Amino acid sequence: MTTKRSNYSSKKIWLTIGACILIILLLVWLTIADFFGDTDVAALITPLRLM
Repeated sequence: MTTKRSNYSSKKIWLTIGACILIILLLVWLTIADFFGDTDVAALITPLRLM
């Protein structure tokens, strides 16, 4: 049987682990984008010209 304190502590640990994983994934994503030279975010939102 778990107590409220133990349950809160467990949730806090998993929240911290999840945040660290998201930060690592963001850094990997930015590193790969920089490696391929795809860092121009504004280019993605410009409309296409129809001729």
